[in-house]
Amino acid sequence: MQKDMDNQEMMKKLCLLCLLACTFSLSAFAQFRVDVSGIGMNQLPIAIAVFRGEESSPQKISSIVQADLVRSGQFKGVEGVLIGLDELSRPDMAVWRQKGADSLITGSVVRLADGRFDVRFRLWDVIRGQDLGGQSYAVTQADLRLSAHRIADFAYEKLTGEKGAFSTSIAYVTKASQRYQLWVADADGENAQSAFASPEPIISPAWSPNGTQLAYVSFESRKPVIYTHDIVTGKRRLLANFKGSNSAPTWAPDGRSLAVTLSRDGGSQLFALDATGGEPRRLSQSNSIDTEPAYSPDGKQIYFVSDRGGAPQIYKMSVSGGSAERVTFGGNYNISPALSPDGRLMAYISRINGAFKLHVMELSSGVVSAITDTLSDESPSFAPNSKLIVYATQFQGREALMTTTLDGKLKARLAGQNGDIREPAWGPFSK
Repeated sequence: MQKDMDNQEMMKKLCLLCLLACTFSLSAFAQFRVDVSGIGMNQLPIAIAVFRGEESSPQKISSIVQADLVRSGQFKGVEGVLIGLDELSRPDMAVWRQKGADSLITGSVVRLADGRFDVRFRLWDVIRGQDLGGQSYAVTQADLRLSAHRIADFAYEKLTGEKGAFSTSIAYVTKASQRYQLWVADADGENAQSAFASPEPIISPAWSPNGTQLAYVSFESRKPVIYTHDIVTGKRRLLANFKGSNSAPTWAPDGRSLAVTLSRDGGSQLFALDATGGEPRRLSQSNSIDTEPAYSPDGKQIYFVSDRGGAPQIYKMSVSGGSAERVTFGGNYNISPALSPDGRLMAYISRINGAFKLHVMELSSGVVSAITDTLSDESPSFAPNSKLIVYATQFQGREALMTTTLDGKLKARLAGQNGDIREPAWGPFSK
């Protein structure tokens, strides 16, 4: 999307109303592919042998596991691993060390009599010659990819000491012709399921802390209205349809309330709203535009965007409201704050010489790092383990989703083959 530098564009960004007239396009049924670029530091070389029986499986488990681990930036795949080993095989560690692997995953996929698939794997420390354990899953065909993501989670945690986030979900929005759709997909962008469709724009999806609901803004009433949506049942609840604009929902960490932007009193201000609806409680008391709220993980503060200083900057205030403290000072246009679940970092979009770029701030020190060199970044969202960021951008003239490591050195493109996608939101760990 072409972004102008004038005040009118700023107001559109802040109010989130410009999307009513957006004309981005996407094939709603586009598959994703993963293209990794950049070089990570201190990557762990890992080999994933072709699983026994994988040639008869609808999903290539070993390839999915390798793509997950490489995309994390923590691992590099050992090339040319076509040896079929199952979870019962005792690998020749000397052979795998010669291939350059520090660790190895082996496994099998067997179709059961009831139509399900038995997926088994084992993780090996090649350097020490140690069995690091394994697991097995009996899954339907629809859950084969999920089993692969769980294998990647297991290996990631065993080898890094951090919890993996490959089996989590992302939400995003597409538009094909005059049809908007809200999708829920695997963290790698695959296996997308349509949650809601409308002939009018859908924007600002936000996950509930337990991962069972999405809040979003729909224009189906020809004005921005906030709904919550149960992922499993598909049941929707009208949450906010007050006079004027209802936008930018975000859940409190306890899941019992949301912060939203309402213009019911004449200007765009922040309000707290019970998750079941009811009368909102005003949080901000300015004569400016206050929008895009984001809770700190401890639930004590709300970060938000305001033009109270003359241009959009990010501020924070107590969850109960009151005075606000400015957070961003570099540049004259900073929007879209997203807090890492561990509370250490804030991702946001900064306009630099007319280009919108992803930045990350270390909150304790205020040190800011530029993460991207693209021109039209939007909507950053952290993985639940705080180790990756998903965001929307333009790539070769088309909208795309990207993930990036926190240092920006390794990025993966999750791109629809026949169109564009946007508005990503990374879901939480399963409860």
